Amino acid sequence: MSESPQKESSEPRNARLWEALVPVVFLVVFLSYYIIELKGENPHLPLIGGTIIAGAMAWRLGHKWGSIQDGIIEGIMISMQAILILMLIGMLISTWIASGIVPAMIYYGLELLSPTYFFFAACIICAVVSLATGSSWTTAGTVGVALIGISDGLGLPLPITAGAIISGAYFGDKMSPLSDSTNLAAAVGNAELFEHIRHMIYTTLPALIIALILYLTIGLNLSSGQAEQADVLMILDTLEENFTLHWLLLTPVLLVVLIVYLRIAAIPALLGGILLGCLIAMTIQNVSFGRILEIAHSGYSGQTEVQSVDDLLNRGGLQSMMWTVSLIICALSFGGVMEKSGMLKVIALTVLKKAHTTGSLVATTVATCIGANVVAADQYLALILPGRMYQSAYADAGLAPKNLSRVLEDSGTLTSPLIPWNTCGATMIATLGVMPWVYVPYCFLNLITPLISIIYGFTGITMAKAKGSST
Repeated sequence: MSESPQKESSEPRNARLWEALVPVVFLVVFLSYYIIELKGENPHLPLIGGTIIAGAMAWRLGHKWGSIQDGIIEGIMISMQAILILMLIGMLISTWIASGIVPAMIYYGLELLSPTYFFFAACIICAVVSLATGSSWTTAGTVGVALIGISDGLGLPLPITAGAIISGAYFGDKMSPLSDSTNLAAAVGNAELFEHIRHMIYTTLPALIIALILYLTIGLNLSSGQAEQADVLMILDTLEENFTLHWLLLTPVLLVVLIVYLRIAAIPALLGGILLGCLIAMTIQNVSFGRILEIAHSGYSGQTEVQSVDDLLNRGGLQSMMWTVSLIICALSFGGVMEKSGMLKVIALTVLKKAHTTGSLVATTVATCIGANVVAADQYLALILPGRMYQSAYADAGLAPKNLSRVLEDSGTLTSPLIPWNTCGATMIATLGVMPWVYVPYCFLNLITPLISIIYGFTGITMAKAKGSST
């Protein structure tokens, strides 16, 4: 009798907690050593190293290479729209600089905005634009770029400016019915969209008010580091000498806001903005067609003989986003393996077992969303995974679906730009040119909102009960 052959394709087993944690611990240690000890600024290799360890652990659990590869590809595919938008934003920035749109925004901003109220105004401006467009990325890539330039011209600290821009941009992104993350959180949490938005006011509005008070206080107490009036005048004169400036150059910004408000998809809207920038550059600024193509690809590069102005304007272009694109691909490869192998789910379900009260359930959801932003490196995954996992837990606790959808946004959406290798964090780095470990302490809205959400969970404030629930 011949021995029965062993099955070659046995089902992979579920990971134990320690096995699921090995890739995460390795990634955290590798990243910490690389950034703190080696002073590295490119976390690509630690993320690739983490992906290798995650892949090895998945193989140990019985997953074949084909399945692991599918996880990597599926993880990357989630971000393809974001990558396309990011590439277009790079082209938008460079063409809008060449066309004089960004220089005009900086010019009039320097004339109008006071250093004392700048951070306060920057947050409000970005909140309004993002609320109208539903896009934090578009806001940062247009108004945000100009505000960074104005801040630099006024001699104000860029990390605080970036924090104010991100706080305002993500307030609008979170509260706008046009936002994809807002619609996604409502859908995942099984909540009605406008009921979800109204419920978020309880956490987000107090956080915005606190953030604005803090930005105003910082501005009022900022006694040093401001540029001399002579420096500001020099920047204004240099911009006038090198660009044809007119207030009509501000209309493309309003047109892009209007296009997005009319629910036209982001990619066609950004393409329209790029074409408009190219047209203005060639007709008003007398830039040749060949030169504008070079600028769209490689970024704007001008020599004004004033270094501060060159530092403001020499940026953008398709190629400027390739560092960020590669970072996103590396990060989502790691997240894809963790998701496909079920290791991410094991970690989340283990944490959920500790949640026995409404407060601990909310705190667990917040922690899971933040962890998903770190490990899966994508805002959408940070909404979808915890939303799917905790939906029944909120129902069992007698809580209305809008509580879950709100917590998902309070933590999943708002902490995403604070993680350097997350798609949102990488985009903010590429767009604003400020690293997150310096701007994170000043993203007041993003830091305060999850804390308010946890406080509400433990106190029961605004934690709506499900219809017919007696819990």
